[in-house]
Amino acid sequence: MSENHGASSGGMAGHGNEQSQEPGTMMLEHPTMELWPQYPIVILGLWLIASPFTFGYESVLMSVSDIVSGTLLIVLAVTVLVRRNGWANYANGFVGLWLLLAPLVFWAPTSAAYLNDTLVGVFVITFSVLVVMRMEMSGPGVPRGWTYNPSTAAQRAPIIVAGLIGFFFSTHMAAFQLGYTDFVFEPFFGQGTVNVLTSDVSKMFPISDAGLGAVAYAVEVLMGFMGDKRRWRTMPWMVTFFGIVVIPLGFVSIMLIILQPLAVGSWCTLCLLSALAMLFMIALTVDEVLAMGQFLYRRTQEGESLWHAFWMGGTFPETEAGVDGDTRSDAASFWSMFWGMSIPWYLIVATGLGLWLMASPAVFGTTGVAADSSQLVGALVVTFSVIAMGEPTRVVRFVNVPLGIWIVVAPWILSGAPTVATWNGVAVGVLLVIVSIPRGSIRDRYGTWDDIAEYSII
Repeated sequence: MSENHGASSGGMAGHGNEQSQEPGTMMLEHPTMELWPQYPIVILGLWLIASPFTFGYESVLMSVSDIVSGTLLIVLAVTVLVRRNGWANYANGFVGLWLLLAPLVFWAPTSAAYLNDTLVGVFVITFSVLVVMRMEMSGPGVPRGWTYNPSTAAQRAPIIVAGLIGFFFSTHMAAFQLGYTDFVFEPFFGQGTVNVLTSDVSKMFPISDAGLGAVAYAVEVLMGFMGDKRRWRTMPWMVTFFGIVVIPLGFVSIMLIILQPLAVGSWCTLCLLSALAMLFMIALTVDEVLAMGQFLYRRTQEGESLWHAFWMGGTFPETEAGVDGDTRSDAASFWSMFWGMSIPWYLIVATGLGLWLMASPAVFGTTGVAADSSQLVGALVVTFSVIAMGEPTRVVRFVNVPLGIWIVVAPWILSGAPTVATWNGVAVGVLLVIVSIPRGSIRDRYGTWDDIAEYSII
């Protein structure tokens, strides 16, 4: 933590004990020692209270929500200032999260209400959570047995960029679903995006599904900024939640997009681009989650409670960090953003085969369930091939082997495949199995995960 923090409102008394405190304790106490973020939160609260009278929300529920939320922000911020209560500060973070969701829950009738709550929600989370959790922690940055630190700013940068891409795409589609615009960008599939956004599947959600996606991407981006370069061991809880939002929830989102041609009968360009961004986010996030999991396992093996280690984090001797003589420097560079990820030509070919399968029904005139199978399995091949570009997840490439076998068999047993498409399936399936077996290069070390990352049958 920088020295000038001592001049912050309220002072920084107690800094001399930082080295003896657990990371979780320090983060809980920090809002009571650095008080200046509470003042912009109070201003944001006043802004929210005034907003319904200024922007004309045309919704009683949205107006009440903003007035109540603004009042809560002020009360909780004043509680931090007067009572030195760190919990009150983090409670404001949940108010910020509600502000992101409120326009969707109440189907805000005006774009001003949607944009206002979204921006204020982001600022509230920034001041109540990101700013007060930015302190530098002491101790090692590289996990035991690893050649690099998976939590550096450079490592997080491409994840944040991919999240921003998904956020802006989803916000654009949400504006269409909420009725703020009649235009939605779709350069390739005609009315495809409109068909997806107005489909019965989309209407099954009680709120705008595109808007919910925008909230998820916003949370991912904000969590990408949270914590210092040691957060894999100082904030296991945060890395866990970040991993849940990006990996399983991201995978479910990708599966829903893949199913669009089957459920809706249309593709959506922005949905596909968002899914591609999410795939790279998954491949780039796994390493940090893995390092956190190894740290928690080590702490429990040393006799510490999993619950305590999960919330409070911890450290270990600097001499045990990294790999002797083979640890990368934390110095930021372009390529350091992609440590933990490599792209063997085998996986490039597999990805190309998946894309070709997705396009082949239109090329060969395949119809019916054969066309559905080709598009679905092709998208799955792309999904698993991109995820396998992450070195810790390289073993995922083997999922393409049974998919390749199905590609060979499917045209013979499913209706709608012309002869040329049948033999195309045979060729693509056999080639996919062949290129899914080699492992490719693994450049880095991942501690106790090395045996899995480097697994190969040849």
